[in-house]
Amino acid sequence: MDSFQNLNKPFEDLKALLELYQEDGDSSFVDEALPEFNEHVPALTTGMRELEFKQMLSGKMDGGDAYLVIHAGAGGTEACDWVAILYRMYQRYCQAQGFATAQLDFTEGDGAGYRSITMEVSGSYAFGYLAAEVGVHRLVRISPFDSNKRRHTSFASVYVYPIVTDDIDIEVKEEDLRVDTYRASGAGGQHVNKTESAVRITHEPSGIVVQCQSQRSQIQNRSKCMQMLKARLYEVEEEKRQAELNKKHAEKKSIAWASQIRNYVLQPYQLVKDLRTGHETGSVDKILDGELQVFIEKYLLFRASESGA
Repeated sequence: MDSFQNLNKPFEDLKALLELYQEDGDSSFVDEALPEFNEHVPALTTGMRELEFKQMLSGKMDGGDAYLVIHAGAGGTEACDWVAILYRMYQRYCQAQGFATAQLDFTEGDGAGYRSITMEVSGSYAFGYLAAEVGVHRLVRISPFDSNKRRHTSFASVYVYPIVTDDIDIEVKEEDLRVDTYRASGAGGQHVNKTESAVRITHEPSGIVVQCQSQRSQIQNRSKCMQMLKARLYEVEEEKRQAELNKKHAEKKSIAWASQIRNYVLQPYQLVKDLRTGHETGSVDKILDGELQVFIEKYLLFRASESGA
């Protein structure tokens, strides 16, 4: 309602100004009123567009924060490097949207990139927007790791989970948990790599594994792991109850051919194409620099049309 009122007030002001002009009919009035219209109408148009998209994000957790996890798939070192490229892309996207990000855990690849990486994203509608990225992402390029300069295809999967707030009660029994500690990876420091501060928690009934090494103490990392575990368990329950989320997350496809949601082709031509919506662009560099919003908005429109909203 606040968002609507913030748009409605300047709209009503401009409407009253237009009515005054129509009553007056004085051309000098146009010269005075036109600059005000030119100043406010573009902002109103943008605001209405944003409000329409947020209206599509009506899920219980859409307005909140999220965990974003990227896993390397088929492609070896290439796939690990692709994970690093995607991680940078999402960091840039989040920065442009005003979202705060924090790296929680990562497993380095053999020679380059990451086998997996987890980031926390905080901001208004972070989960609602980023959930559009769930799926397998395929990269085609001339490999920088191939001395023969051959074209390689790499895959990585993206999963997004909502951060569960305190007002949602998720019961986790202590006896269902297996807690392991290990030395954190990283650049070093007074505590990093010298103490077993990193924590891995396995929820044995579900098989869900979460881990965190971003905090300085084992207690802090355990607390963050419990928060991540609750997010995963909440998502599992939502998948069971809601057919829409079931279609998005429950069907675990192999991270390989014929299962991707988006292709990123750098060679022999440049093209990024979303296979769900059909939207495509040749501006690959801009997309990899985080200009994802058009793809996300196209997907939200597609999802709304599919659901009959």
